[in-house]
Amino acid sequence: MDEATIFIAFDYGTRNTGVAVGQKITGSATPLTPLLSKNQIPPWDKIDELVKTWQPHALVAGVPHKIDDSDLPVTKLAQNFIEQLKDRYKLPVYSIEERLTTKAAREEIFKRGGYKALQNESVDSEAAKIILEDWMNTISP
Repeated sequence: MDEATIFIAFDYGTRNTGVAVGQKITGSATPLTPLLSKNQIPPWDKIDELVKTWQPHALVAGVPHKIDDSDLPVTKLAQNFIEQLKDRYKLPVYSIEERLTTKAAREEIFKRGGYKALQNESVDSEAAKIILEDWMNTISP
């Protein structure tokens, strides 16, 4: 992969899925508008638009677990989401273990603008940004 490689990351949730886009050359990501799910199903039409617009080289998604490595109620749903990404887009899809990204995202947003920022910014997409930056800077090929 060259340095201009673009990635889209997802922080799957049953109500909201955070989204971020980043590139290898900078090792940084930008949070995008979160996706609202209906009946735990992400809006595939919006994901289609993101993939078409950004033309990523790969997708990255977080798989949440508890601190003790046991599954959360959303763990299997996130794994299913990853399998659907693979089947639907025929792109490489990388999963990354994620713990405490929501907490880290809240802290980052609060640092930038306090409680008002927490009300106005997407914690889910900030978490996707953290997931993508961690992956690009430590794991990516």
